[in-house]
Amino acid sequence: MTLNLQGLLMRSSGIYFNMDDNFDKAVTFTLKWEGYKSNHISDPGGLTIFGISSKYWPKEVAEMDKLSQTEACGIAKKIYKSNYWDIAKCSELPYPMDIVVFDTAVNCGVSRAIKFGALTLNWTDYLFNRLEYYNSLRRPIFMAGWTNRVIDLYRYVKQT
Repeated sequence: MTLNLQGLLMRSSGIYFNMDDNFDKAVTFTLKWEGYKSNHISDPGGLTIFGISSKYWPKEVAEMDKLSQTEACGIAKKIYKSNYWDIAKCSELPYPMDIVVFDTAVNCGVSRAIKFGALTLNWTDYLFNRLEYYNSLRRPIFMAGWTNRVIDLYRYVKQT
């Protein structure tokens, strides 16, 4: 299932801002929640630096692990831009859907983020779909954090 971006752009009543500014807003929010470094035993991603997991990015994470926090963050931002923001076509989406889809792509995967977008044009409904997805995973150890992240994302896009 693919997201019909043209239909979304024509039918949505979203607000359009400078898309480069929106990437900066999106990545700022996402990095806040991803944090610097983690290696939780229950996380199948393994060692994760700024949300970039060694499961999917082993070479990059190994490199990031040797760098300063600032340098590692720069690599994470480049990965986020080309492999999440660009692939999910967030720059073609109205605000706040662009930021919501981006953060979902990072946390749930690009294909799932696009799938959620195909289900609704309303960003609040989209966030509800994301919560339903989290609940289906049956991972109570992460549920409170995932829920708090979605609540914070809702508040973030309402304020910016």
